[in-house]
Amino acid sequence: MIELLAPARDAKTAITAIECGADAVYIGAPRFGARQAAGSSLDDIRRVVEFAHPYYVKVYAALNTLLYDEELAEAEKIIRQLYDIGVDGVIVQDAGLLDADLPAISLIASTQMNNDSTEKVKFLEGVGFSRAILARELTLSQIREIRKHTSIELECFIHGALCVGASGQCYLSYAIGGRSGNRGVCAQPCRRIYTLKDKSGGVVVKNRYLLSLKDLNLSGYLEEMIDAGVCAFKIEGRLKDASYVANTVGFYRQKLDAILAKKGLRKSSSGGVRLNFTPDLGKTFNRGYTDYGIAAKCEKMGAMDTPKSVGEFAGVVSRVDKGGFVLDGKVELHNGDGICFFDTQNNLGGTVVNGIEGRKIKPQKMEDIRAGMKIYRNYDHAFNKLLEKNPAQRKILIWMVLRDTNEGVSLTAKDEDGNEAIVDIKIEKIPAQKKDAAMETIRTQLKKLGGTIFECVEVRVETPEVYFFAVSAMNELRRAVVGKLLEAREQNRPRKRGGAIRNAVPYPEKHLSYRGNVLNTRARAFYLRHGVETIDPAAETGLDLTGGVAMTTKYCLRRELGLCDGAGRQSEAMILEDEDGQQFEVKFRCGPCGMEIVPK
Repeated sequence: MIELLAPARDAKTAITAIECGADAVYIGAPRFGARQAAGSSLDDIRRVVEFAHPYYVKVYAALNTLLYDEELAEAEKIIRQLYDIGVDGVIVQDAGLLDADLPAISLIASTQMNNDSTEKVKFLEGVGFSRAILARELTLSQIREIRKHTSIELECFIHGALCVGASGQCYLSYAIGGRSGNRGVCAQPCRRIYTLKDKSGGVVVKNRYLLSLKDLNLSGYLEEMIDAGVCAFKIEGRLKDASYVANTVGFYRQKLDAILAKKGLRKSSSGGVRLNFTPDLGKTFNRGYTDYGIAAKCEKMGAMDTPKSVGEFAGVVSRVDKGGFVLDGKVELHNGDGICFFDTQNNLGGTVVNGIEGRKIKPQKMEDIRAGMKIYRNYDHAFNKLLEKNPAQRKILIWMVLRDTNEGVSLTAKDEDGNEAIVDIKIEKIPAQKKDAAMETIRTQLKKLGGTIFECVEVRVETPEVYFFAVSAMNELRRAVVGKLLEAREQNRPRKRGGAIRNAVPYPEKHLSYRGNVLNTRARAFYLRHGVETIDPAAETGLDLTGGVAMTTKYCLRRELGLCDGAGRQSEAMILEDEDGQQFEVKFRCGPCGMEIVPK
């Protein structure tokens, strides 16, 4: 089965994702999530679980930071609480948790564990992980190779913001200011302005967002990813709002449904979705899109002009008048829309549309708008209002049959997953005088499921005679069978179980540097038991990373700027300088392509 996995910064966003077609959602645990600002209370997570499970939607909790020794007990307690409220799995990074006293909950290896090779993923499977979230840097051929040698579930990101550094291997934020991405508090130095210099100090590029990447969009590769062995397709965005989630989930739901129908596959949850909008990825936050080289080398991954959302191209300013401008383009702007543009210094500016007079646009601010300028709409007011109001309905299909019994009638309800409920009631059976009208009343009343998760496709009346029944009796019968069907669904709901396996399966490396992310004594003991011979402490123990690799990337500035001849010869290092004058050596990994960023 194939799973579409959506982010949830809170209960409202999770419910929106489910209504729009998500097969699973991931939400931050109360503490220790890789997005510290997106933690949720246990009560909110319980609310999400209660909403999700009737649809057979899974709920995963992210508890994927590195932990200090004194935090392990609290982390264990939270995982037990998550298990008790019905969470289907926990996403973890710290290997120390595998030696903890945890319940039989499914363990998911966070992408922060840098799951970038067959050997690593095979090891994760061997120690009890039920799923590995693969490194974003992998190609289709690498994913196929991992699938060939493992049976663990493989999850891949398909949409959203990209970290320029390899997940779990980026220490730039910590090196600069002590805020560790592995602890959930990344300061996002990759979205800052940098100047690139050659070794002699000559400026190559000045004051651009040189480490900022476009957003990931793999919507054109979903079928190939399924064929490669991916079973879970993940949308990034645990800090994004409900409108963003509704639009992206709705878009990918439609794309995946068409592919699954073509290939004869099933999604992992229940219920069909009716969207009240037409999904459009250009209308929600994005920095432009990249496939990140999943199929081959991608020439343009960077979003060097701005780390902010530019949105959809609206048109070109043909004339500037007092208080407004005329726009030539196919996009029709409206009051409340947000627009943006690049000024003469190529810096992004923006304003809000206050009024429309024919073809004339009257913005809140006219500063910097000039003839010939390209205008983009980065906020579609009407579209977002539609998403906020009522984006979708999700219903599970059922079929009903009304039959005779000795003392009354029985109603059978069967859902699309094969669950069945039968309710008998004692009732006087009076042959109807107006048979057609009586039959219509029975069907109409039994189909009234508007306040439930169900939608009735058909009501078959298989009684030997058409009876007259009071509307109240049919309503009571319907409510009873729906309640019983919900009980049957819960009893038969597919459940995930798992847990760490204590063994001595050898880890694929004998030495772990600080990039092994071993921050506590349990993690150290875990790796020693699995054959690691030497272990350096994690960066978060207070290491000075000057001269050490603070970031490893698939992205290459030489290639992005057109400075690479493609011959694979080792290129000379360069210097990055941030706005504060801090310098970093850029070492190029020519051949495989990529960079290493080293604080000076």
